Amino acid sequence: MKKWITITLMMVMVLCTACASATTVGICQLVQHEALDAATKGFKDALSAKMPDVKFDEQNASGDAVNCATIVNTFVSNGVDLIMANATAPVQAAVAATADIPILGTSVTDYATALGVTEFTGVSGINVSGTTDLAPLDGQANMVKELFPDAKKVGLLYCSAEANSVYQVMTIRGYLEGLGYECAEFSFMDSNDVASVAQAAADNCDVLYIPTDNTCAAYTETIANVVLPAKLPVIAGEEGLCRGCGVATLTISYYDLGYATGEMAYEILANGADVSSMPIKSAPNFVKKYNAANAAELGVTIPDGYTALD
Repeated sequence: MKKWITITLMMVMVLCTACASATTVGICQLVQHEALDAATKGFKDALSAKMPDVKFDEQNASGDAVNCATIVNTFVSNGVDLIMANATAPVQAAVAATADIPILGTSVTDYATALGVTEFTGVSGINVSGTTDLAPLDGQANMVKELFPDAKKVGLLYCSAEANSVYQVMTIRGYLEGLGYECAEFSFMDSNDVASVAQAAADNCDVLYIPTDNTCAAYTETIANVVLPAKLPVIAGEEGLCRGCGVATLTISYYDLGYATGEMAYEILANGADVSSMPIKSAPNFVKKYNAANAAELGVTIPDGYTALD
């Protein structure tokens, strides 16, 4: 009997040790929409391919920064091995929650803005690295000129509560004004005002630009219900937005971006890479794409060099 008890205790200890040593990654995604969903999937696919036993605690903050803080604080309390923060608000929440657990961001436009630093060399020096989804904003401005050379006024629609959206709008506004356009900003604080602000833009502009804004991406149907009847074409910051309410975009693959982030996670978790010295990685490719249905409905002629969205 004592022998069996001893064997049983040893088996329990082995099982407990295995459970304790399992690698756990906490994933905090700001909100559910096509781009962020693809980035999360790419991350999980990449890391699972190299670490089949990795465990994911995947949580969605439903677009609320307060929820991001709650989620990442729970990750810290549970002692996860790494936090993947999908979008700017989760990165900011994770940085506030821990200075020890490695944090990898993805779908983040500008890490200087996200981390609140004025000078950024591409390496954080703290427990944060990741990937950026910043597309060439000058290229997106040139796309407006290529498709709508006779337009006079470009509206900039974005959520002012998203720091990276503010950054993109400030940057592309300079490019657009340099191309001779008059620009007008149409911002909102939360999703309750998306429709009314989009309508104000439709009443006052010839073309609308929407950056990689998570609130806009989550409410593309709402925006489409305004801009399509108003015959207002939208140049979008990424293809999920374009598919929902746009005409064209210069975009990246968010799946590939997330996949690259997963590969970075493997280097940290399996090979001991120091997250504080890992450079922020950019998307490798940018592609001109267009929404064939919306272009046809608005009578927009798409030149050669664009790929139709699936």
